[in-house]
This record gives sequence, C-alpha cells and structure tokens, in this order.
Amino acid sequence: MKFVLLACLATLAAAAPQDFQPIVQVLRDERHNDGSGIFNYVMETDNGIFMEASGTPGSLGQSNVQGSYRQISPEGILEEVRYVADEFGYQPQSPLLPTPHPLPAHAIEQIRFAEEQKAKGVIFE
Repeated sequence: MKFVLLACLATLAAAAPQDFQPIVQVLRDERHNDGSGIFNYVMETDNGIFMEASGTPGSLGQSNVQGSYRQISPEGILEEVRYVADEFGYQPQSPLLPTPHPLPAHAIEQIRFAEEQKAKGVIFE
C-alpha cells in the first residue's frame, strides 16, 4: 500500500506544471535623491529591460518626472515608451500606443461651424 501511495505521489509531482521563470540579473541600478525632491534613477537587467527617470518638484506640489522604459518583445522587437508626468498628467509617447482614428470630414465641418456660431454669440438651448 505504501508503494502504491508513493508511486501516486511521484506521478502527481511529475505531472505538475513546470513553469519555472529564469533568474534575471540586475546589471545596473543607480539611484540618486538629494532629499529636496530632485531624483534620478537608471536600472538595467540582463534580459533587455531598461528604465530611467528623473524628477523635480513641480510648482503645484507635484513631482515632474520624465523618463523612458524599454524591453525586447518575445518576437525580438525593441519596445520603448518615453514619458513625461507633470501637472498635466502622464503623457506617454511611443509608436506602440494606439491612436484614435481621424475625424471624418463632416464632423470636422460641424466643429468648425459650432465654433463660428459661438464666436458670433449664437447660443442654442
């Protein structure tokens, strides 16, 4: 009976998913903070991940940060995002990000007409 139980446990262990992730080595990790809200950091790993950012105090009490991060996709393509985060929010820039479709001509004309009416003082209620 013990042998059957041991065999069942061994079979169960062998059938379990083997989802081991490789160990990622940090190649570079530099951080500077002067205590007044001014900071910067750079971090890089051996699997192609790279992040950098620098920040300063903003006039409205926020942190103004600019930086970037990049990685290599599973397909081997470099993916990069550059950003600014300040009193106007997070503003990423990358060809990877989706963009809205352009407005159709009739919508642009309606917006132009509405702005023209507004400039003349016409109010619709």
